[in-house]
Amino acid sequence: MEKSSDILTKEQILIATEDTLRRFGVAKTSVTDVAKVLGVSHGTIYRHFKSKAELLEGVTEKWLNEKIIAPLTEVCQDSSLLGTPHLQRYIQTLIELKQYYARDDEEMFEMYTRVTEQAADLIDQHIAHIVDQLADIIAHGNITSVQPAQLARTLFYATARFHHPAHAYEWKSPAIDQEFSDVWMLLEKGIS
Repeated sequence: MEKSSDILTKEQILIATEDTLRRFGVAKTSVTDVAKVLGVSHGTIYRHFKSKAELLEGVTEKWLNEKIIAPLTEVCQDSSLLGTPHLQRYIQTLIELKQYYARDDEEMFEMYTRVTEQAADLIDQHIAHIVDQLADIIAHGNITSVQPAQLARTLFYATARFHHPAHAYEWKSPAIDQEFSDVWMLLEKGIS
């Protein structure tokens, strides 16, 4: 018996898609596979999402919000940290999260990497969210006289090698942590 599309929510579809992606990988997952998991026709999925690309964008947005932005928000709101240590903890958390998921949740990270290449608006929103949080830390920490948003954007891009999915192959290097420490030392001196 097929579930009614009136009862089926986007959230349920996104959860089923995430499960299907983990099982089959991005390349082999189809809208039909997701529909089978939910016990509906693929047309029902298309009532909520216009295409597989839109469905993958929805899953990526959900994944980024839950796995990256939520933990970063906790760090951003941590009142026990102040100044450059707060900024460093935020950036290190971003790096640790991206590197963890690249290693331990390969299917979802691959999906995120693919969507990064195709969904500029979604990725721009994700980056803007991170830059806004960095700017908030800078502003509340009285870190520098430079405009917080300008410094936040600069720090984000200066550390991109350590958190941008295009560099994931480099994260396996045993020297990557030391390389970040060296980069951060220079950035911190420049900020101070």
